Amino acid sequence: MGSCKQEDRRDHDEFNCLFVPGPIIVGAGPSGLAVAACLQQHGVSSLILERSDCIASLWQQRTYDRLKLHLPKQFCQLPLLNFPHYFPKYPTKRQFVSYMESYAKHFSIHPKFRQSVLRAEFDALTGLWTVQTQDSHFFSRWLIVATGENAEPVIPEIQGIHRFRGPVLHTSVYKSGSEFEKQRVLVVGCGNSGMEVSLDLCRHNASPHMIVRNSVHILPREMFGVSTFSIAMLLIKWLPLRLVDKFLLLVANFTLGNTDKLGLRRPKTGPIELKNATGKTPVLDVGALSQIKAGKIKVVEGVKEITKNGAKFVDGQEREFDSIILATGYKSNVPTWLKIFELSFSSQGTDFFTQDGMPKPAFPMVGRERMDCMRWGSREEASLGHHRTHGISPETLLINGG
Repeated sequence: MGSCKQEDRRDHDEFNCLFVPGPIIVGAGPSGLAVAACLQQHGVSSLILERSDCIASLWQQRTYDRLKLHLPKQFCQLPLLNFPHYFPKYPTKRQFVSYMESYAKHFSIHPKFRQSVLRAEFDALTGLWTVQTQDSHFFSRWLIVATGENAEPVIPEIQGIHRFRGPVLHTSVYKSGSEFEKQRVLVVGCGNSGMEVSLDLCRHNASPHMIVRNSVHILPREMFGVSTFSIAMLLIKWLPLRLVDKFLLLVANFTLGNTDKLGLRRPKTGPIELKNATGKTPVLDVGALSQIKAGKIKVVEGVKEITKNGAKFVDGQEREFDSIILATGYKSNVPTWLKIFELSFSSQGTDFFTQDGMPKPAFPMVGRERMDCMRWGSREEASLGHHRTHGISPETLLINGG
């Protein structure tokens, strides 16, 4: 390893072999920035590798214009630096990006951009991680994965979609409903993105038809003037999870009505229990449900196949559309490049991930070979704690958040 150079003395060679004295952090999203800041507060330097050309690339490059935080700002601010006091309760996309840029500047965090990690592998003999990008090899004792669950868009296989004459796009490239004014738009998916895109289309005089393929929990964003998330977090401290779910559903049915009658069937498992078990997030309604009730957003059960000019549905109906938007979510890409010791990738994934990149075990957890997995839950939990900073242990920290 003698030919490797300290990261802060690297030359810009065509190919570099670099030793990093502190942890390597993969991902310059909110979690990556938060980890770097917390480590810095304990005197630990780090290096962030980011595949795009900016911090928080998901927010800057792959979100629609009308996006706001679904949760109150106090639950979304990063550790050690609050949102500006003048930000609204639910900051906009631009405000959140501005906050993260200010955060990076405040803590002098300078990620290495355009560094796409191709492979990360641990060498038990040297006790070092080798992280390979397109033009460099980085070596460090510690690896922190902070790429989140939304690295790659999920593109479903739908029969006949290649025959469709109009545009087909994923919500990762959707910006505004103004581009679809007076169009008939088929929206595939009814999660938070599907609901918000349908609402945005509706407000720009388009005619959205939203495909609901699976059951879905819809909750009001606020209950009694307080955010639903705040209420849930408070109740979880004192009540069993199932009782909290029952309360949330009781209030949701009272305020929103029976969503089953609108073609939006609820899962049998409660919203929080389902989120913990599968990672599936409940929809927080920001106005789409009223448009569904008014008939301005059409709910359709499922698509059988796509035709040249539209779609055939499972109920036998056929309709014409001008555009198709895939609100089918994202997946993690970590299993494609993180080589976890002797673990092999099977049809079931690894000990830590399912095949689509979702974490298998409940968080937080510690796995074999000193691998640790955690999910940001609050600013206090995000402070990493002395056992994760002073000792910089374990060798691998997987952050389940982007």
